[in-house]
Amino acid sequence: MRIVITGGAGFLGVRLARAILACATLTDARGRARPIREVVLLDVVDPPDLGDSRVRGIAGDLADPAVIERAVTDDTDSIFHLAAVVSGQAEADFDIGMRANLEATRQLLERCRRLAAPPKFVFASSLAVFGGPLPDPVPDDAPLTPQASYGTQKAIGELLVYDMTRKGFIDGRSLRLPTVTVRPGKPNKAASSFASGIIREPLSGEVAICPVARATRMWVTSPRAVISNIIKGHEAPAAAFAHTRSVNVPGIVVAVEAMVEALRRVAGDAVADRVQWQFDPAIDRIVGTWASNFAPKLGLALGMTSDADFEGIVRAYIADDMPQR
Repeated sequence: MRIVITGGAGFLGVRLARAILACATLTDARGRARPIREVVLLDVVDPPDLGDSRVRGIAGDLADPAVIERAVTDDTDSIFHLAAVVSGQAEADFDIGMRANLEATRQLLERCRRLAAPPKFVFASSLAVFGGPLPDPVPDDAPLTPQASYGTQKAIGELLVYDMTRKGFIDGRSLRLPTVTVRPGKPNKAASSFASGIIREPLSGEVAICPVARATRMWVTSPRAVISNIIKGHEAPAAAFAHTRSVNVPGIVVAVEAMVEALRRVAGDAVADRVQWQFDPAIDRIVGTWASNFAPKLGLALGMTSDADFEGIVRAYIADDMPQR
């Protein structure tokens, strides 16, 4: 298998690459289990050295067709499209969001259309494709009514993935990911960045600002669970899908205040008290458009799983990432 991961230098891209390299085989679009021959990490910056000769890094602009041609060669079997401009930045700069989240996706799909054999194509979508008045919980087949540019760009990407799958150009599947927490490293421009910051920073002895109301609910997943579910989404046979290729990935619903209380139970009062509540209407406006509770039937049928509770998510971050800090 030759596999391309866009956003391959990012947090999820690197974790996904390591998980793929640890697999004995993956399944191609014809349903054949094949060993991993090469993993290409495509990003705007050079990816880290993963210490495996099967890994190749390519740095370049994903919206540049020449960069895509270099990364997605005729012998490419699968593409995991993780690269995107995050929600807050896409909302603040419409042109950057459209170029990175929509035009780059279209260019990538166009390249797939010209390959000798249709590849598998896993598109990292978002639950931000939903918005406005919705049932609680939100079913898999709820209408797409995004309330921000990021969600709109992801919704258009999903439709392109489905249509090109219907035409036989790719074997596509769009995975609507919950908010992933806890992410190591520095805060980014995602509106959901605080969901990691209110755990990560206090554990590192720093103050963290929570910009939304305590009662704000979010649909979240751990890095461990989301990487496992992305691979399960890739491995699902085409026959497991019907009229759609879009999947609401399982997660858990948790209030922001409950996140902090889980941190308190794990790390104590001194750590949890480093969270400060400072309301930011711009962040709250974006987060407030997202649905917070889902009934992911298709994802569960594909073998996807969710975390047991948020306390377990905090403990997983401490076990996986704190020793490296």
